Amino acid sequence: MKALLYFLLFLPFWSIGQTSIDSLLSKYNNESIPYISAKEVYHSNEKIILLDAREFDEYNVSHIKDAIYIGYDHFNIKNIERHSLKKDQKIVIYCSLGVRSEDIGEKFKKAGFKKIFNLHGGIFDWKNNNLPVVNAKNETTNDVHVYSKDWAKWLINGTKVY
Repeated sequence: MKALLYFLLFLPFWSIGQTSIDSLLSKYNNESIPYISAKEVYHSNEKIILLDAREFDEYNVSHIKDAIYIGYDHFNIKNIERHSLKKDQKIVIYCSLGVRSEDIGEKFKKAGFKKIFNLHGGIFDWKNNNLPVVNAKNETTNDVHVYSKDWAKWLINGTKVY
């Protein structure tokens, strides 16, 4: 009975948090790149290429295992050629929450890539779902670079690094 009471008390806060991330994304994004959930990516049996559209210091703190660093501020689609990505491969781009990754996704789309997805909620949602991240040494870590103090509130699980 006590557990049910706690559940009912905290349910509104949990749902507000999710709605707030959705509100944040709708404020900054136009959904030109379709979203894909962290759990869908993690549990997929399909070959997915993960691209990290955060800055190098963020990537070094932690990133999704096997993600390729592509950056944001100095991103150039021509530099992608060295990764030999095929235009019909399933590619998921992520950043902290999904704002910068939409911008980069649009550049991939314009370059003719056909299966581009934006990780909904970015690495924050990935970590909030208790999915693993690794550091620059490829070791599992609890640390996540939170980009800024304003964005840090969206990371619920994990150690915030600035």
